[in-house]
Amino acid sequence: MSMKSSAMPGKLPSQQSGFQRALAGLIFSSRWLQAPLYFGLIVSQCIYIYHFLIDLIHLVSEASTISENEIMLIVLGLIDVVMISNLLIMVIIGGYETFVSRLRMDDHPDSPEWLSHVNANTMKIKLALALIGISSIHLLKTFIFIDQGFDQEGHKISEATVMWQVIIHVTFLVSAIALAYTSKLAQGIAEEA
Repeated sequence: MSMKSSAMPGKLPSQQSGFQRALAGLIFSSRWLQAPLYFGLIVSQCIYIYHFLIDLIHLVSEASTISENEIMLIVLGLIDVVMISNLLIMVIIGGYETFVSRLRMDDHPDSPEWLSHVNANTMKIKLALALIGISSIHLLKTFIFIDQGFDQEGHKISEATVMWQVIIHVTFLVSAIALAYTSKLAQGIAEEA
């Protein structure tokens, strides 16, 4: 079956039965079922903004009484929230543009540069890189607390916890490299065709 036409092999779209056209229309319209999911991610981002502001107010109001280590940990937490927020924006805008409908914001002065060439492969690589950044922040927090034996919330940090965090981080790295390599291969094949 051709990717460019919803017609059955050997049939022109005008030769499709009413049922085939209706089914094709229903399947094509089903992409709009994802729109509420993207709205839910926008709500999630609002919750992250709320927590970011609480942590920022805590940092500013307690700046003269907390240690440099505590400041660093709060700032790392703020960076973590920003990176997760960036990840959400990529998924919301890129996913909506790729899977639901065009945003038609090409001429908008604030349109992100990456949006002009967004596709599923590009999104996968950008998401993998964002996950690596987030994982790096969490791993750094663990390494900061490893001498104390407890994390920021008072949970015990075991060798197994550190090992699994490193394994997960390395897995993210290897996955990102594999995604970039397969994307490059696919791009080379597409250029040859």
